[in-house]
Amino acid sequence: MRETYIPYGAYWSTPFVRWQGSFSHLHPLEFAAHVAKAELKRRSIDPKSFDFGVLGVTIPSPKSFWGLPWITGMIGAAHVGGPTVSQACATSARCLQMASQEVGAGMSDCTLVVGADKCSNGPHLYYPDPGGAGGTGTHEDWVLDNFNADPFARCGMINTAENVAKKFGVTTQQQHDVKLRRYEQYQQACASDHAFHKRYMTLPFEVPDPKFRKTVKTLSGDEGVHPTTAEGLSGLKPVLPGGTVTYGGQTHPADGNSVVIVTTREKAKTLSANPKVEIRLLGYGLARTDVAHMPYAPVPAAKRALESAGLSIKDIDAVKTHNPFAVNDVVFALETGFDLMKMNNYGCSLVWGHPQGPTGLRSIIEMIEELVMRGGGRGLFTGCAAGDSAMAAVLEVRDAG
Repeated sequence: MRETYIPYGAYWSTPFVRWQGSFSHLHPLEFAAHVAKAELKRRSIDPKSFDFGVLGVTIPSPKSFWGLPWITGMIGAAHVGGPTVSQACATSARCLQMASQEVGAGMSDCTLVVGADKCSNGPHLYYPDPGGAGGTGTHEDWVLDNFNADPFARCGMINTAENVAKKFGVTTQQQHDVKLRRYEQYQQACASDHAFHKRYMTLPFEVPDPKFRKTVKTLSGDEGVHPTTAEGLSGLKPVLPGGTVTYGGQTHPADGNSVVIVTTREKAKTLSANPKVEIRLLGYGLARTDVAHMPYAPVPAAKRALESAGLSIKDIDAVKTHNPFAVNDVVFALETGFDLMKMNNYGCSLVWGHPQGPTGLRSIIEMIEELVMRGGGRGLFTGCAAGDSAMAAVLEVRDAG
């Protein structure tokens, strides 16, 4: 198997916008293609450079049946095919792993990985059932109904957080302490007119109209991030009676898209914004934990990713998590020994929201930039997903010399 790389700077993300906000009128796949065309042009990357693609999307939208080939066709890479992947909140990491496997096996030299989703205006689906009473079918709200009920565990996602909090003795105050720290870390990314975000995000960001012909609004950064204070958190009560998780200790649904390019070492040098920076993908891990204990799953997933990379947590310099609940980070730190307050520098989904498909890609992009700023090192991304599962990825940033 060949080693696989991400060219430095050959990635981007839109701001993330709280659902029913400024992206709610946009088709998620057309929007992702619109952004990709502009970002590829900005980086002088020819769409014909790609020979494979992976699209990660978890929420159906009109014509999304056509998936990845539609995206690549819209950006000027009509010769490129590939799968459309849905693995709930682990979609990004899975797409990255599939790209690595394709390039590593020599079946692709340059793969485009796209994560795109829109929680806003989620579809309301009707399923015909000729055997139903009077031929009446069943229906669901794709977003809300699936947030609130795991058909196997028979509980909502928040119940899984409470189960893990109870098992490990995690208090509301511990969760609020984490939320305050994560908000503080996010503010570091917003400092100096969003200097950190501008390392990978085009700001100000021009929001297009539904036909992508004109700009209808300009965003200075993420939209819908709630200002967080100790006083504000102290006034919140647990969502469930007798529980510990408040609305302050969990994320919010969002809209947006992110992209990462995966390629060979030689190709990475030609596409890189700085050929002296080398980003090597090292390993991946999948895990499924006990039923209704979703926030714990990132721990065994991380351990498997580290094992596949031949590393231990002591070899890791930066950790990023998809943390829909603050409980996730508390338990990860307890189980691995990694410093709870040094995880998720510059931001995480607990603060800037969760569009699902692109969430992990943005975290990985930010982890890369953090490692570049510190002069190199190894990073671990891990995050839970529906079905009490999780995926993790390990990479290394180093001097190409």
